[in-house]
Amino acid sequence: MGALDGQVALITGGASGLGAAIVARFLEEGARVVVLDRTPERLADRVAATPDRLLAVGGDVRALADNVRAVEAATGRFGRLDCAIANAGIWDYSTSLDALPAAQLDAAFDELFHVNVKGGLHLAKASLPALARTSGALIFTVSNAGFDPAGGGPLYTASKHAVVGLIRQLAYEFAPVVRVNGVAPGPIETDLRGPDALGLADKAISSIELSRTAGPAMPLGFVPTPAEYAGGYVFLASRRDARPATGGVLKLDTGIAVRGIGRTNAGGGLAAKYGSG
Repeated sequence: MGALDGQVALITGGASGLGAAIVARFLEEGARVVVLDRTPERLADRVAATPDRLLAVGGDVRALADNVRAVEAATGRFGRLDCAIANAGIWDYSTSLDALPAAQLDAAFDELFHVNVKGGLHLAKASLPALARTSGALIFTVSNAGFDPAGGGPLYTASKHAVVGLIRQLAYEFAPVVRVNGVAPGPIETDLRGPDALGLADKAISSIELSRTAGPAMPLGFVPTPAEYAGGYVFLASRRDARPATGGVLKLDTGIAVRGIGRTNAGGGLAAKYGSG
């Protein structure tokens, strides 16, 4: 018997990377799952293997109508919605403010915040009535960048700090009916892409070999797989295990926040570049 037997979950960005790992784990735990993704065809084989428990819906989290359509697909196919996971996101590849081209700054900001923040807000708006009917759970994917610097550049870091604030505000607004929490993964080898405005839409985070570059710097000494992060979402979706939890973020960051003294800043080259008195 799985931890999520009988539950119906909606997961955004569930066709690849961390989202796909969450989908696989939820299916393993007995849930029925609807995925909202811009590339639903990536799930074709899995849908064909489990057509009675998995449904893929094409759409963009930046559009409220697509989120509403995904919720309606979940309730129409499976009769209810118990958990909604705002997982879709993009990364800025740690592009510093100084390195951000002035001509692309506005577009990059809008693109990243629309996916990472507005996408989650849309899912919350669309799913609230259905989640209220089941006393369900809303879960956001955060990041270590939601708490600490150097998990991205200023655009990504600001967006993930905004997601933490959104979790706390919505937990207040939705209590006592719907629990609202987040999972903050640390480094991860996935298909996570960047903003098209910065020419990074076709670049995957897996291309920078985090296991080699970041793993040794983590207190736990490794970069987890997407599947190793998925259990946190199961925990927060479980009515048995996480019923008292709302307004919090489960940090699964391999110990990033407890690293000792190392490099203290990242601006050492600015004096040579611009001159400093």
